[in-house]
Amino acid sequence: MDRHAFITAFNHCRLVENEHDFPSLFETFPSPRNAAVMILLVERENGLHVLFTRRAEHLKHHAGQISFPGGKYETFDDSLQDTAIRETEEEIGITITHDQVLGSIGQYATISGFNVTPYIAIADSIPPLTIDKNEVDYAFEVPLAHCIDPQNLLSHRVTRLNKTFPVYFIPWQDTYIWGATAGMLKQLSHHLLF
Repeated sequence: MDRHAFITAFNHCRLVENEHDFPSLFETFPSPRNAAVMILLVERENGLHVLFTRRAEHLKHHAGQISFPGGKYETFDDSLQDTAIRETEEEIGITITHDQVLGSIGQYATISGFNVTPYIAIADSIPPLTIDKNEVDYAFEVPLAHCIDPQNLLSHRVTRLNKTFPVYFIPWQDTYIWGATAGMLKQLSHHLLF
């Protein structure tokens, strides 16, 4: 999928139901915290690619998991979009401008008590990354077509509080993109009418 095809599919009026982690557990949080991530699409010869990070192993929460650059909303952020832009620069050294951001898809409620808003940006190219090793082990790209292909979006059923819910995952080479990150890609895939 190239830039033009993505933008055409992204800019439609269809409403898509928000994805979420285990809803009955999420409801136990009295006041969910807001966060934002950046789904950064990079133009390559063979189409758009998605930039992912692998969280540092020493982190207290979600260590070693595949994620998008992002984090919690801070009071000095003017908006959640600013949160996603700031975190992208802090974690991997890429400056995203507001005009590169196409918009967002619906919030994703996580099991850890966050309402995460995923923003979408497209870059013609990216400079060499400056990885903040306090937060990120490394970054890598996966073709967007692979990430949004329903055949690659798998699920595993888990039971919590006597209710069963799907945990989504996408196999890629020697790793899995799973949990909230895969759930947001599922939501993006549905938004694009796949």
